[in-house]
Amino acid sequence: MGKRYNIAVMPGDGTGPEVVEEGIKVLDAAAAAEGFVLDYTYYDMGGEHYMKTGEILPDQVVTELRQADSIFLGAIGHPDVKPGILEKGLLLKLRFDLDQYINLRPVKLYEGVKTPLANKGPEDIDFVVVRENSEGLYAGAGGVLKRGTADEVAVQESINTRKGVERCIRYAFEYCRQRNRKKKITLCGKTNVLTFAFDLWERAFYEVAKEYPDIETDYAHVDAICMWMVKNPEWFDVIVTDNMFGDIITDLGAMIQGGMGIAAGGNINPEGVSMFEPIGGSAPRYTGKQVINPMAAICAGQLMMETIGEEKAGARIENAVKKALKEDIKDLAAGKMGYTTSEVGDLIVAYVKNL
Repeated sequence: MGKRYNIAVMPGDGTGPEVVEEGIKVLDAAAAAEGFVLDYTYYDMGGEHYMKTGEILPDQVVTELRQADSIFLGAIGHPDVKPGILEKGLLLKLRFDLDQYINLRPVKLYEGVKTPLANKGPEDIDFVVVRENSEGLYAGAGGVLKRGTADEVAVQESINTRKGVERCIRYAFEYCRQRNRKKKITLCGKTNVLTFAFDLWERAFYEVAKEYPDIETDYAHVDAICMWMVKNPEWFDVIVTDNMFGDIITDLGAMIQGGMGIAAGGNINPEGVSMFEPIGGSAPRYTGKQVINPMAAICAGQLMMETIGEEKAGARIENAVKKALKEDIKDLAAGKMGYTTSEVGDLIVAYVKNL
């Protein structure tokens, strides 16, 4: 028997448990095919747990998560919980406490999936966004004065450290070299206006670039990046950027690759525990109806396998996804797949076993 991995699972809210179930079904099939074992420990964190107990993310759970090999997340978000409570108290807390300083978002159009971009196909849309995940505007620095009055002042500060910026940039260069596609990395910023923060980003970018002479470098303002992602997505290979800009352009990326139903991401600590999730959210209105698309969760499992070093299992999952999208599933929208949620999982499992 091969290696064993301890995977912490947080199914979360809404349709999260449904897509996680299918993701785990596929992960188990890939692990069995490649001769290793995945052991799961479940954590009931999310909106329902918060409303019952008042707990969001106990310190003991964080301590246990540090011992896992990886974390598989379904979705966090409950219609009866005020926005920001779960996002800050659970998702951001996990990123900060576990120092998951990279957000990794592949943007890849598969054959058989529709893109809203005219005359663009899978050969044109295949790049990765490396987003700094623990600093910037999301660091929580700032405050409010005279709240609720005509003189109210709200300040939100973007925190950028040399350490945080450089380690993100270095990860992007290493990932670009390993990806070995176009070997081109683009810095996305706003150097003409955000002169303090992006002066640091730009200096660090070109200093690190000297260590990677095999990789072409490029720079574009974030507004230009948005234009070129729509007009010429084939220009990009790896994009590296800060927390806020990364949050914005990755959702644009998800749309051009076919929508949230296929978009997966990883919150990465290269030296510690990373967390993988579908991007589409909890979609509470579809809960229990078996109509939600589990592809993004399955792709998150693929990304997790690649990150923990089980590249062959990741390749099995991706090849199975490609085959199903090309031959079977013609629409990724909820209720339009032609299959139930669990039937999609069964379909991918069958391909994982036989490819």
